[in-house]
Amino acid sequence: MNARNYNPLTKAMTYVLLIVLAFVCLIPFFWMISTSLKTKATTFQIPPQWIPDQPKWSNYIDAFSFAPFGTYITNTLTIAIFVIVGQVVSCTLVAYGFSRFRFRGREVLFMVMLATMLIPEQVTMIPTFLLYSELDWIDTYLPLIVPAYFAGPFFVFLMRQYVMTIPKDLDEAAKIDGANELQILWKVLVPILRPSMTIIVVFTFTNVYNDFMGPLIYLNSAEKFTIAVGLANFLSSRGSEWNLLMAASTVIVIPLLVIYYFAQRNMIGGIASMGVKG
Repeated sequence: MNARNYNPLTKAMTYVLLIVLAFVCLIPFFWMISTSLKTKATTFQIPPQWIPDQPKWSNYIDAFSFAPFGTYITNTLTIAIFVIVGQVVSCTLVAYGFSRFRFRGREVLFMVMLATMLIPEQVTMIPTFLLYSELDWIDTYLPLIVPAYFAGPFFVFLMRQYVMTIPKDLDEAAKIDGANELQILWKVLVPILRPSMTIIVVFTFTNVYNDFMGPLIYLNSAEKFTIAVGLANFLSSRGSEWNLLMAASTVIVIPLLVIYYFAQRNMIGGIASMGVKG
């Protein structure tokens, strides 16, 4: 926008609109925090009370004493770390192959890979369960971790589109210096691919953190439960104590806020770069 077309009123109205929309989106989060500080009797009080007269901070202690949410968080973070490593490494390698190597059937294989995204997860649920059962992987974290090391098609597509925006002159210069393909990938491309890798990390962490169906199917032992299953178990056993459930949920959402806070700059830059160059 040049100086001639610049309108301060338009800019001010834009900011006001964004603030209003942000406030509307944050209402559920504010309500969760408010409910976590209420007593059981005032949880559904009419008219609702946004700021409790006497905040009950002990709800957080009670929630974590009634259920081992610390163990659930540790289990979930453990799974998330292994899944993130698997997705980043496998998707980077596969995307590098699809974007830089020329071989017969490359486009067909790429389209077949993308077509797998059209298969509903419910269709493969029973066959994969039978497979993992034969491998004796039930009640272990392996069914939740191992598939990540075979590259998710969406992340491969995302990474491939980003790699294709990088000039091949960088590869040629590295080859002249004696670098092989893995060295080109690791020393030349990986530093440039940091924004797209950040997107993969954040999306993968969010998916694992919120995953309910996978742990519910494959995990039987209570000490191995993840956050989503642990919250559902807490709800079924103490469903009437919504204030305790909201207290646990408030603590559990903190890791998601932290990772979004530190990754937002790279995420926005990565998405903007792919939108302009891709």
